[in-house]
Amino acid sequence: MTSKTFTLNRRQALTAAAATLAAARTLMPSGAFAAGPGPEIAKARLGFIALTDSSPLIIAKERGLFAKYGMPDVEVLKQPSWAGVRDNLVLGSGGGGIDGSHILTPMPYLLTTGQATGGRPLPMNILARLNLNGQGISVGNDLKAVKVGLNSAGARAKFAQLKAAGNIAKVAMTFRGGTHDLWVRYWLAAGGINPETDVSTIVIPPPQMVANMKAGTQDAFCVGEPWNGQLVNQKVGYTACLTSEIWMDHPEKALAMRADWVAKYPRAAQAITMAVMEAQMWCDQMANRPAMCSIVSGRQYINVPIGDILPRLQGTVDYGDGRSLKGSGHYMKFWAGNASFPFKSHDLWFLTEDVRWGVLPQATNKMALVNQVNRSDVWRAAAKALGKPAPAGDSRGVEKFFDGKVFDPANPAAYLASQPIKKLV
Repeated sequence: MTSKTFTLNRRQALTAAAATLAAARTLMPSGAFAAGPGPEIAKARLGFIALTDSSPLIIAKERGLFAKYGMPDVEVLKQPSWAGVRDNLVLGSGGGGIDGSHILTPMPYLLTTGQATGGRPLPMNILARLNLNGQGISVGNDLKAVKVGLNSAGARAKFAQLKAAGNIAKVAMTFRGGTHDLWVRYWLAAGGINPETDVSTIVIPPPQMVANMKAGTQDAFCVGEPWNGQLVNQKVGYTACLTSEIWMDHPEKALAMRADWVAKYPRAAQAITMAVMEAQMWCDQMANRPAMCSIVSGRQYINVPIGDILPRLQGTVDYGDGRSLKGSGHYMKFWAGNASFPFKSHDLWFLTEDVRWGVLPQATNKMALVNQVNRSDVWRAAAKALGKPAPAGDSRGVEKFFDGKVFDPANPAAYLASQPIKKLV
């Protein structure tokens, strides 16, 4: 990583942050480090991918919130792909990489187990959830004729024809075992399409999805916004479904840090969490979303026209095939509905799905792994310092999916057994 990835040059960042910190000290909420020392360190390097759900990190930086909580030298650095996030987390800031990141919720688990790093474990901690909802599954315009939507079954015949002709359908996602991989596999399997044998799943960085559809190198993809919206605006394809139609108010990205960094700087970890939480509250206000988009759509961040990003954040969806929603509940949530709290029951679902598709072995002690990685205690401490309530427990309870399946975190084995299409190892 070079200095070209920095969002501001160092001198500008320090000057702006120092001014913000001086102004913000009097605004610090009661109890925020008031009874003891502040963060052990003033700096950290955080990564993000060009996706709308990275907004809390970007806004925390741009609005001086890291500085407000005693960390004026936090850098928020754009990463080229989720593989790039993985590699830079392995390096750590001491090796020119990053200390933490906006991240696909399963990735900290796949890093901790070594599954994502060639067998070399990198222990990670999840400190907060960044958002609920806000992803989509997009397909080529040729699937309009067979009415592929929330029900994927219409694509079965076409995908079978492609396979028989030796040109198997290519379905893109962003990281093996990550959220987008799991959403698109769930959608395919629910329509009777086996993602292991009927299509080829390929890994593509989010910003390249639309270009690849234009080039005709893939037939469908699952990714976060704004790329589904951009595909429709460019009339390259259409949105088959929103992931919130598969599972309403589903968890998505997380804020995660290297576990050794959290252990060394626990107060700094809480400070970062507090800054991001305050940013989430700001981002969640509909009145702030145009201003949020004007910031995050900038070239140094997501680099898209505001029109590609704002409508879906407001619940307005043009699917691109004649369907539309206006003022719907299908929008990205950053704070409402406990969006920021890292429910352990949600992490357990992701691990169960990764077992379902052979990313993790059946013998994985999923709950022990969740308790190792998920630091809901840090979130609770941050919420207390901010004067905000926390959920009573670490489970959101039973979750229901569009196809009638039910996930009870008290019995993940029953959920797994109910899925007719799976690949277990």
